[in-house]
Amino acid sequence: MSASKKLSLAVKALHLLNCSSDEPLSSLQISEKLNVNPSKLRRVLSMLVKTGMIGSTKGVNGGFILKKPAERIDLQEVYCSVEEKKAFYLDFHNNNKGDISSDKMNNFFLDLFADVQVVIEDYMRKISIKDVSEKVKN
Repeated sequence: MSASKKLSLAVKALHLLNCSSDEPLSSLQISEKLNVNPSKLRRVLSMLVKTGMIGSTKGVNGGFILKKPAERIDLQEVYCSVEEKKAFYLDFHNNNKGDISSDKMNNFFLDLFADVQVVIEDYMRKISIKDVSEKVKN
């Protein structure tokens, strides 16, 4: 599953949990509401449990609930919970050994995308799950 799909699925699930009035939702309930594959959803929910954003309860009325207030869960935290790689994972191979202009170009792009990554991460820290829920409710 790609970064944007995992992040999107995680945010949608967190939004549903935020709107559930503190009632646990099962992975089946969430997957049906989101119209997604239950096993893919469970993998994402497991990642969110490991980072303490959500908790799971067992039993007949068991399911998943938010463990942190929605206003204290930001998109950057969610992203870091479900992703192994950065948004801009670059792999520049130097096929032109000793070509200084090629090395400089590679370094230019590495620096550029490192700067863009920082801007994206800073912006995502400013957006909470509560903000997302409020935007999609209107």
